[in-house]
Amino acid sequence: MFYGIHHITFPCVLSFRESLERLSVFKKVERRPMAWPCQLTIGSQLSIRIVAYKAFTEEKVKKTWTVVDAKTLKREDVQKETVYCLNDDDETEVQKEDVIQGFRYGSDIVPFSKVDEEQMKYKTDGKCFAVLGFTRSSQVQRHRYMGYQVLKVFPAKDDEAAAVALSALIHALDELDMVAIVRYVYDRRSHPQVGVAFPLIKNEYECLAYVQLPYMEDLRQYMFSSLKNNKKFTPTEDQLCAVDSLIDSMSLVYEDESEGTSQDIFKTSKFPNPQFQRLYQCLQHKAFHPDAPLPPIEKHLSDMLGTPQEVTEKCQAPLEKLKALFPLKEADKIKEQKTAQHIFKDNNEDGPNAKKAKTEDDEGDFRIANLAEGNVTVVGSVNPAENFKVLVRQKNVDFKDVSQQLINHIHQFLENKGHLYYMKSIDCIKVFREEAIKLSEVQCFNDFLQALKKRVEDKNLTDFWETVIQDRISLITKEETEGSSLTAEDAQKFLAPKEKLMETSPVADDDGGDVDDLLDMI
Repeated sequence: MFYGIHHITFPCVLSFRESLERLSVFKKVERRPMAWPCQLTIGSQLSIRIVAYKAFTEEKVKKTWTVVDAKTLKREDVQKETVYCLNDDDETEVQKEDVIQGFRYGSDIVPFSKVDEEQMKYKTDGKCFAVLGFTRSSQVQRHRYMGYQVLKVFPAKDDEAAAVALSALIHALDELDMVAIVRYVYDRRSHPQVGVAFPLIKNEYECLAYVQLPYMEDLRQYMFSSLKNNKKFTPTEDQLCAVDSLIDSMSLVYEDESEGTSQDIFKTSKFPNPQFQRLYQCLQHKAFHPDAPLPPIEKHLSDMLGTPQEVTEKCQAPLEKLKALFPLKEADKIKEQKTAQHIFKDNNEDGPNAKKAKTEDDEGDFRIANLAEGNVTVVGSVNPAENFKVLVRQKNVDFKDVSQQLINHIHQFLENKGHLYYMKSIDCIKVFREEAIKLSEVQCFNDFLQALKKRVEDKNLTDFWETVIQDRISLITKEETEGSSLTAEDAQKFLAPKEKLMETSPVADDDGGDVDDLLDMI
């Protein structure tokens, strides 16, 4: 029965197992490809009529989710209403026409009206596929390809002149091992892209394949130390051979030497997206069984992206050899979470070894943060604490200059007066304190904290200072580092509330008359 139905729709015969897998896969409705007609221009004199099609593009789940009433399951029973109010006691309502967009730039809000937004948009003349120039294919590295689609460019239908011109361009690029750098604009509303168009010649057709290239802001620059210069990480010949054999055993291409053919045993273009399949499986189950729990994920979906069985069997021996040549040892050092008690614990618990371990841990954190930050030159407002940690480790940077940049950001955060800004300031102060201890810049931090306390009192930022007291962020003492002359008692007095200090301070003799007057009044 299945053969008859399947034979009508598909000209092939499948086994029962394969047919079950085909029936259990949700397949999207196939659509006819949409042609994108345009003019390929080279300079101002040469123009070729072309059409482009999406060869590959990222498929996304359509946003068909909607909010409905839980009882009636009707969308019209639920209405969404957005109201804007002023941040005052009466929560005064603001009309929609009185609200505009604002872009947060540091601590400032830059207003943008609808007119400004229209004028800000990048204006283009419409569709564009203009060749800016040519370069060798080796100059465009594979890891620089980006974007969400690949376009295949063909000559316009029934245009012999365009077919001849485009074919000549494709073959010339192929023979010279060159590619074209192209300016691509989809339509008048789109932003321009810069991409590469390289020749693609098959037995059935020939075309240009277009892929987007990155702009400067799209690049991520990371600096890694060279492994070649470190003899500690130089592998032995046996280790290199073991890794080579593992790579060979895990090859996903099956080569038949007798027939001289090869076959890809893990072709991802033939796999359905497991995310889509799981979603459709759950939706189908929920539609037929509304009150039943969702079923577990189907086995063929979980196995789909696993290592093929034949590869798993072939790589067992190389893996065992790899284990013997690269033995793993359990690390003794365990990084503990830093707390206020850890910073202010008794001096007898902090020996030289403890301080050394603490420094090593912090340096390990720095290296990871440094990689994440990239090339940091100033303390920015987005992530000032991490920027500060990166900069103070650079040899040609003055600690006081960098710390002043951090202090300026702390003052800006406090001007905004908000819980999020307060917590960001606390993070900056903690990092400032840690780095000052490690780099023996104790006086710089203590002067800052004393000035900050006075600034907080003048601006009546009691909420912020309560957070400082709660986190026990005080002056650096001589128990923590030799560069300080303050004691732990001085640090505690610094954090004591002002009222408490007034209560504990002795009454001076000069005020005796005032005290007597108060007693008389009582």
